[in-house]
Amino acid sequence: MDKEWYLEYEIQTNRPGLLGEISSLLGMLSINIMTINGVENSRRGMLLVSEYDENIARLKTVLQMIETIKITKIRKPKLKDKLAVRHGKYIHTDRDDRKTFRFVRDELGLLVDFMAELFKQDGHKLIGIRGMPRVGKSESVVAASVCASKRWLFVSSTMLKQTIRNQLIEGEYSTNTIYIMDGIVSTKANEQHWQLIRELMQLPAVKIVEHPDIFVQSTEYTMEDFDYIIELRSHENEEITYEKFENQPFHGGNGFSMFDF
Repeated sequence: MDKEWYLEYEIQTNRPGLLGEISSLLGMLSINIMTINGVENSRRGMLLVSEYDENIARLKTVLQMIETIKITKIRKPKLKDKLAVRHGKYIHTDRDDRKTFRFVRDELGLLVDFMAELFKQDGHKLIGIRGMPRVGKSESVVAASVCASKRWLFVSSTMLKQTIRNQLIEGEYSTNTIYIMDGIVSTKANEQHWQLIRELMQLPAVKIVEHPDIFVQSTEYTMEDFDYIIELRSHENEEITYEKFENQPFHGGNGFSMFDF
């Protein structure tokens, strides 16, 4: 059975014909190239398919002898490897917290693809999203839901109009739905709303929490409960703070939108 592999190498000396030589070597070893693209810092990534692990081991041995390249990765592909080849850039993680993934606004396509792949996975998944207002958090979640062929539902939100759900109708409970919550809005809502959140947390489905740091401050949940944390900034040096939220008006747990029942 064919197996997928990810090969990444850094070009030490860029000379004509280098890619052709590597492609010819892959052909001689019966290894097929599925996708190829340049990634950051003069690196090239390839998604490969081979029936035999021994051929991959031979490939690694030969490539290590080529002085004009340096192998950086050769392994079974991870999600971030596939996205790096697809988009030509890496997903950056926090050095101290490997479950935190960082994006800037001009990487929204990469972010949507990343979340869509997470949404396709079965079972419970709790994902937090940090970011300043109007940076594209909710829009990215909705776009990723569409890409993953999933429904989405705002349990609490200020995206279009303040939304605070206290209950769902029967058809809205589904493992195929992405449940989206605003941590700031939810922490100021009533107990009925929180009972709904507790019910949804038990459902084997994806839950998205915007502003997770605020969400955990006054609830029984902790940052350890989150499987992934996504940070979205307008630019790399933007600081994510919550000072701007402190003076925002809030209508309380009884100020409902058309989505409340």
